[in-house]
Amino acid sequence: MPQLKLTYFDFHGGRGEPARLAMQIGGIPFEDHRFSFPEFAELRKSTPFGQVPTLLVDGVLVTQSDAITRYVGKLAGLYPTDAFQALLCDEVLTVLEDASIRLGPSFRLTGDAQKAARLDLVKDSMPMYLGWLQKQLLAHGGEYFADNRLTVADLKVFVDVRGLNSGWLDHVPSDLVETVAPALNAHMQRIAKLPAVQQYYAKFNTK
Repeated sequence: MPQLKLTYFDFHGGRGEPARLAMQIGGIPFEDHRFSFPEFAELRKSTPFGQVPTLLVDGVLVTQSDAITRYVGKLAGLYPTDAFQALLCDEVLTVLEDASIRLGPSFRLTGDAQKAARLDLVKDSMPMYLGWLQKQLLAHGGEYFADNRLTVADLKVFVDVRGLNSGWLDHVPSDLVETVAPALNAHMQRIAKLPAVQQYYAKFNTK
């Protein structure tokens, strides 16, 4: 097994969390290097694009969150071996990345400008992405997004839905997912009940 060090913000969400969960579920040993938001300005100087997460694999620094998530998913047995099922998994990962890119600019805004931007997202793109994800989930049986089993696609959806439900995004209703895509909410609740997921969050006294 390679020596792994994942570097990401010290919070339970965002682009680094699916990889953390995959390694937890798969029993993959790794160094979980977390840092605070104020530390990022200095830390980002040592990353290829000023971005996190990064993964150190036997001393080799790797960037790009979806690439990292796929890699650790393979190590953990949470990525399809069938080419078409892998495509379905990748499709979900990429759609979620597109949604994150739409949301990203609003973090640089404040006050009324941020409120207006977020309300536009709530009205338009967020329901579009959530609706598509729900349709895909239901089309593949309603429990998992690919391969008829848990994959990193499920983990990334879980992390995003959990974040939306938390209410930490100002001007985004915490009941948005339940309102526009209730099957995704049920999916999130099922993933949250997995013993390995419960054990992971219990380590941090986080529900």
